[in-house]
Amino acid sequence: MIEYFTQHFWLFWLLTAILCLILEVSSGTFYIMCLAIGAVCAAFAGMVTDSIYAQVVVFALSSLVSIFLVRPFAMRYLHRAKGDKVSNADALMGRVGTVSEAIVAGGFGRVAIDGDDWKAVSADGAAIALGEKVKVTGRESIIITVKRVE
Repeated sequence: MIEYFTQHFWLFWLLTAILCLILEVSSGTFYIMCLAIGAVCAAFAGMVTDSIYAQVVVFALSSLVSIFLVRPFAMRYLHRAKGDKVSNADALMGRVGTVSEAIVAGGFGRVAIDGDDWKAVSADGAAIALGEKVKVTGRESIIITVKRVE
């Protein structure tokens, strides 16, 4: 049994690579993917040689090389447009909504934008009637500043 295992140690590396790829799906850091690449390289080395030490060295070196070469490429490729997207309240800037509760002069009202209702204040301090279209020009915490859309 031990002889079979030592002669077919490449199967261990192949199973390790599959396990690493499964774990990579849940982590998304691309470090475990580099270990899977190293395990595949060690599996190929296991088909060529029976030396477990040589296989471990191939695993370690190929994993290390892929961390420095493959991971940065994968990170750049998969996260290339990340900086262009705005989220949360910053995504409201420039959006047009409808006044759902009249904004009183010098006071507050409410504006509906895409099903969300926001506390709002007029940019020029003037009153804005119920049902008017307004554009978001700024925000202070959870209170948005709006102006009439002409």
